[in-house]
Amino acid sequence: MRSAVNKALLRGEGEILLLFYAFFFVLAFVLVLLPKCGKGRIGDWRQEWYMMQGLKNPDEFYIDKDGFRIHAKLDLPKEVAGEKIPLVIVVHGFTGHMEERHILAVAKAAREAGMATLRVEMYGHGKSDGIFEHHNILDWIADMLYVVDYAKSLPFAGDLYLMGHSQGGLLTMLIGGLKADQLKAIIPLSPAISIREGCREGELFGAKFDPDHIPDSLTLGNGRVISGDYIRTAAALPVEQAIDAFKKPVLIIHGEADESVPVRFSRWAAERYRNAKLVLIPEDTHCYDRHLEKVTEAVKEFLRG
Repeated sequence: MRSAVNKALLRGEGEILLLFYAFFFVLAFVLVLLPKCGKGRIGDWRQEWYMMQGLKNPDEFYIDKDGFRIHAKLDLPKEVAGEKIPLVIVVHGFTGHMEERHILAVAKAAREAGMATLRVEMYGHGKSDGIFEHHNILDWIADMLYVVDYAKSLPFAGDLYLMGHSQGGLLTMLIGGLKADQLKAIIPLSPAISIREGCREGELFGAKFDPDHIPDSLTLGNGRVISGDYIRTAAALPVEQAIDAFKKPVLIIHGEADESVPVRFSRWAAERYRNAKLVLIPEDTHCYDRHLEKVTEAVKEFLRG
């Protein structure tokens, strides 16, 4: 009798043990294996990478460029599929930052097109290191070359795109020529090609100067100060060479009532590019204060195409 009872108890303990192992297996599948399938994998890649970097905020951080900090924000679309996702680097313009209305809007448009966005702030702007008065476009070129390499190293990044506004649009064109092998397409928004002309002719952002005797510093019409090296480097920018080097798709968007950069510069660039589409926004300003929705629709259509 006692032997039969012992056998029953052992049989019961075995069943309990089997149930425990089954429960443990299901729990492991839900917590470990399931997130690596389908749409969840990108988020896991990102979280693992954030943990490795020791980041406190999973979306806002600094990119370390040899001790120089570049402020960045990374955002994913609501839905992602597959192991890789296209990534759009978004950059502001002269005196700008990543939280401006038009920058937020075009970044959101890119995410609605199914892409991740990496907004960055260049030397002397926003929360990035550097002093505004000391910045020049060569600084921005060096920063963006590093940012593109950084974006390419992200474990979930697929095709790379670059989109920038105003001076950031000019930067986008220059980086397009330098990184033509790594960028799938570029989107210059109101590109400030006029900066080079102004530096050569002696009138920039409402301030006049002698281009044959460049001052050590120049106070602009808005009260901001730039260095003489800003003028020297901008005057020598190889815009034509950068355009000729980029043979992939280009979308240029410009407001026809742009008060800062005449639309003729974008017309000229679109004609020179081998594969460019120019979208003009009627009666709109440099920052698209009147018809921003037309800009975002053009961005989404281009990226989805």
